[in-house]
Amino acid sequence: MNATPSSARPGWFRVVAVLLLLWNLFGLWMCYSQYTMSPNDLAALPEGQRQLFESSPQWLWIAFAVAVVAGTLGALLLVLRKRAALPLFWLSLVAVLVQFGYWLFPGGAMEILGAAAALPMPVTVILVAIVQVWLATKAIARGWIA
Repeated sequence: MNATPSSARPGWFRVVAVLLLLWNLFGLWMCYSQYTMSPNDLAALPEGQRQLFESSPQWLWIAFAVAVVAGTLGALLLVLRKRAALPLFWLSLVAVLVQFGYWLFPGGAMEILGAAAALPMPVTVILVAIVQVWLATKAIARGWIA
């Protein structure tokens, strides 16, 4: 075995990669759920959420789909120890920043929902997207993925 200490993959790596895959699969489910929301489901939303949903431009939905599909594929590739995860994680991060950057500010979420309701999910999603990029970058540099 020619593995050097820097290329020995730590045990936590696979656990984190699987957790990131589950996180992204949940994102896919959320995206699907929002795309397939019925008029009755939409009417059941609180007024502010319904207003944001109805006023979202089509390109914002596309950014959401790109973010979750790229993140899910990136996480799958990370589990499979493939370096192609990194560009997908970068694409996901950019799409997340576009999506939430618009949603929070020009889209009006901060004014309509208030910071306490509008910020937790975007901040969490952005932080996870950053961690994905960081982890894939570290894994490549340390030889954990090829």
